[in-house]
Amino acid sequence: QVHLLESGGGLVQPGGSLSLSCTASGSDFNIIAMGWYRQAPGNQRELVAMVTRAGATEYADSVNGRFTITRDNAMDTVYLQMNSLKPDDTAVYYCTFQGYSGDRRADYWGQGTQVTVSS
Repeated sequence: QVHLLESGGGLVQPGGSLSLSCTASGSDFNIIAMGWYRQAPGNQRELVAMVTRAGATEYADSVNGRFTITRDNAMDTVYLQMNSLKPDDTAVYYCTFQGYSGDRRADYWGQGTQVTVSS
């Protein structure tokens, strides 16, 4: 079993910055990718950014150039630096770790952290 602990988030004014982090703990889990999704009220959960263990990244068009995803493989931690935040970025942000437990494909999710962009 893998447990994800998120931190960061909060309230920020438009144009401001926030950072999120998420650390995985557990055993027998081979991580292949980690990242962030978000869900705003009334919307479906959507991809924000993903990074593979090798460092390849993927960003949603809406955040490309403003958000940066990084990872620390040794610490099993993923970070999301969010700059130039807009009110449309307001959502609950969920981290996810994707990989294998033994031969079984497994995805784990954090509990979610609220990001609110408002003046």
